[in-house]
Formats: sequence, structure tokens, C-alpha cells
Amino acid sequence: MASILGFMDRVELAAFLRRRREELRPGDVGLPVGARRRAPGLRREEVAALAAMSTDYYTRLEQQRGPQPSEQMLASLARALRLSDDERDYLFRVAGRNAPSRQVGGTHVAPALQRVLDRLDDTPALILSNLGEVLLQNRFAEALYGDSSHFTGLARSGIYRWFTDPDERLIYPEHDRDRQSRAQVANLRAAHAAMGPKSRAGELVRVLQKESSEFAEIWDRHEVANRFEDHKVLVHPQLGEIEVDCQALFTEDQSQALLVLTAPPRTEAFEKLQLLGVLGTEKFVT
Repeated sequence: MASILGFMDRVELAAFLRRRREELRPGDVGLPVGARRRAPGLRREEVAALAAMSTDYYTRLEQQRGPQPSEQMLASLARALRLSDDERDYLFRVAGRNAPSRQVGGTHVAPALQRVLDRLDDTPALILSNLGEVLLQNRFAEALYGDSSHFTGLARSGIYRWFTDPDERLIYPEHDRDRQSRAQVANLRAAHAAMGPKSRAGELVRVLQKESSEFAEIWDRHEVANRFEDHKVLVHPQLGEIEVDCQALFTEDQSQALLVLTAPPRTEAFEKLQLLGVLGTEKFVT
């Protein structure tokens, strides 16, 4: 099928969405299996919920009568259906949209990392791009770090916010913030080397050099790294300090990382992590 930019192939789009939905199982996306199902795969309302859209909107797409989805909506569908890069590109093209760039640092979540995250429902876990952008986070991570989905532009990068928003540093004890500043810059230098000066990484460097003298000073040290501290202390506004072990699982090209925060069983830190599931995001409600 030859795709034409702007032309939405409703028949092919509907068939593709339906087949991908039918090939998924609840356990593939972190949902409980529940009672016996009359049809294979996920229900339409489950896909809609995963993609943060209405069931009616998604249903109309499968019935060949929906409006042309926006690029943001297609990206949400690609994540919800756990599409590979090739499948995501195909989805965009049959919907009459340009497929997103595959440059290093793209925001399409690596399916392999997402499958692992789907199964982590008892401890904080999140997927980050190499620019410090939160691509996905489970409810425990949201309760710990806050909801990152509302950030736009350069502020989507935690590295940018670290050097421009003092509140971003409150989650770390004061004595550990200098180390974290150096780690942020070292990670950005690794991303800059991989993506090039004309990339989003290059833009971040140029802007931060102007906006933050601290960043500029550390950048001139030429430290480079692509890792996360194995053991750290995080500060929750209600639970206080929480000692956690941090394990990182990287994609092959190092452009995305799944971070999993744990604590030894029967410790105070372990109990605090469990309390995050009870507290949810209440601490962010004003």
C-alpha cells in the first residue's frame, strides 16, 4: 500500500488497529486477566484507556468513521498497542501523517522496556530518554516524583528543569545535589555525543549555557557518563528520606533507560515505598 501524506486510509487503519488489539493480552499491558473473555485480545475500552482517549473515539477509528488522528493521538495509540518502531511508522502513514524521526533520543517508548514496566506494580519504575524526559512512569513513580506528563518544550527534560527550577532539586538531600548536578551534565554530554550538536541535545546545551552559570561551569569539565547512581536517598514531602537501590536497564543504543527503585524487604525504606501506593498523588493536590 502506498501511503500519501494527508490521505487517511480508513479501511487499512481500522484493520491494523483491530488486528494489533486482538493480538494483545491483558497481561501484556499490565492488566489483570480477570474472567474468561468472549473475544481474543484487549477490549476496545481497554485500549482507549491505555491511550488516554474516549472509548467512542477509538471505536469510531476501528469502524472506519473516525476523524484523522493527530500525531499526539497516534503516538498514544502506538504506546497503548505496544507497537515496534516499524509498526508505529506504519500506523502514522496509514493515518496520513509523517512518521516520527528515528533519531537517537526519540520519544517512542522501546516496547521491550515497556513490557517490563507493565509488570512492575509494587515499586517505583519509570522510563527515561537520554535527555531526562519521563516517557512513562507507574503509579508509584508518579507518587514519588510527581506527574511529568504536563511538561512541554525544553521543560520536558529533567536536566533542563534541574538547572532552571529550584523545586526540581527538592527530591534530593541538599548534600547530594552537587553530585546530582554533575551526573545530569555528564549524562547530557553522552547524549550530545550520540545525537550531535544540531539535535535536541545540542539545543539543551546551548540554552543551559546561557541560563545557568552552574551548568556552564560543569559543562566545561568535560565529564561524560551514561549511568545512574546505584544507591541514593530521595526525599518525599510526607514520608521523608527514602534510601533506595536504583537499577537501570538500557536499550541497545543507550537512548532510553528503565529505572527501577527498590529497598530491601522489612526495612523502613521498603515500608515507605509501599506507602507510596496508598498515598498516590495526594501530595500534589493543592
